[in-house]
Amino acid sequence: MPSAIIAAALYLLVTAIQLRRLKHAPATGTRTVIALSVVAVLVHGYSAVTAVQSPAGINLGFFKISSLIFWMIDVLFLLSLLRRPLANLGIVLFPLSAVAVLVSAIAPGNAKPFGDLPGGMLLHIGSSVLAYAVLTIAACQAGAVAAMDYQLRHRHTRGLVQILPPLQLMETMLFELLWVGLLLLTIAIGSGMVFLQDIFAQHLVHKTVLTICAWLLFATLLWGHHQLGWRSQTAVRFTLSGFVVLMLGYFGSKFVLELILHQT
Repeated sequence: MPSAIIAAALYLLVTAIQLRRLKHAPATGTRTVIALSVVAVLVHGYSAVTAVQSPAGINLGFFKISSLIFWMIDVLFLLSLLRRPLANLGIVLFPLSAVAVLVSAIAPGNAKPFGDLPGGMLLHIGSSVLAYAVLTIAACQAGAVAAMDYQLRHRHTRGLVQILPPLQLMETMLFELLWVGLLLLTIAIGSGMVFLQDIFAQHLVHKTVLTICAWLLFATLLWGHHQLGWRSQTAVRFTLSGFVVLMLGYFGSKFVLELILHQT
């Protein structure tokens, strides 16, 4: 619990600093923001892993796995800063991570023995978590592209136009994230089909169908971008639609099963 509070406080502090930088001095304090972000992610990682692991086994409950996914999102987000100017997305990601790590620390859950998770299942879970993380960043990126495109169409020269990279670079980063996310989602679906006993069982069918629908949306967008030159608002609509469907498939099904029907 103390580690969760520290991580959440650091996330909110970084968010406040970033908001202040955007308003007053966008070019200053970058090292401080990155240093605090790294510490926050490290503490969050400790809290998330501690919440998932226990002497009784591994806990993949709704709130526990949410914190783990947000931690992975933040890790990938920080790694992306090594080659792409995505720092301002932290304003969206970090407050959500603060909520996730706090709720995970206090939420109950049922642990399962480690022996119940063979290597194939670990591949499925790991690729799923990574896919959700990458595609969450892609969804945030799509939102930034949509807002920036709107401002440019209405000839606004301040706001996002000043603090974000050029729109063309923003779109390039979006499609890079989508390619990585689609690859990971493909591995997650394929490993699920191979290693799960019945991927279309009653308690999994909604998750499976919606995940495949999301995969089709992302694949269609990438095909359209490559073959037909789709970009800008079309890319945003497909990305956000695929993200919503994917989240409904996983978190929606998990929410109903665990918190409404009380099944694990």
